[in-house]
Amino acid sequence: MKNQPILRHRLTHLLLAMLGCFLLAPLMVQAQDVPVFSAADKQAIAGYNLNEDNFKRLVGATREAHDLHINPEQPKDFSNVHSLDDLANLPVAQDKRVAPLLQKYGFTPREFLLANFALMNAGMAVQAKSHPEAAQYMDKSRINPANVSFYEAHEAQIGALQQQLGEGQ
Repeated sequence: MKNQPILRHRLTHLLLAMLGCFLLAPLMVQAQDVPVFSAADKQAIAGYNLNEDNFKRLVGATREAHDLHINPEQPKDFSNVHSLDDLANLPVAQDKRVAPLLQKYGFTPREFLLANFALMNAGMAVQAKSHPEAAQYMDKSRINPANVSFYEAHEAQIGALQQQLGEGQ
């Protein structure tokens, strides 16, 4: 259907705005449409579980990246991306501050990307609940019900973070 990429793109931008994932947002917008993920990568995305610890670290890393004005450019060419690890390492290669920042918060680039995908996919699922027409365009295999519940329980905190980061720009 012709409207599917437009709606998916709008939902993705809405969620990314909600979190303000400054390190990986540009990559994630396009990565959802890039068919580079192996079955194992797709399973890792669907199987990643958000919890208080990784969420707290994700928020900390996101805030600090924002404060340091770390915002890697969106790649124009994904031809060298053949895996989740390749995608996760793009911002590390672009900005020498990324790897130490992720390490400070206990993330590898891959885990940071997985946490972002988990939060983004859960947020899209939550948004689709109030926009049922959008649900038909979602890849339900990427949705982890536990992460949807986690997102719903933290929706106010995510919204406050988005507002805080949006005001700081």
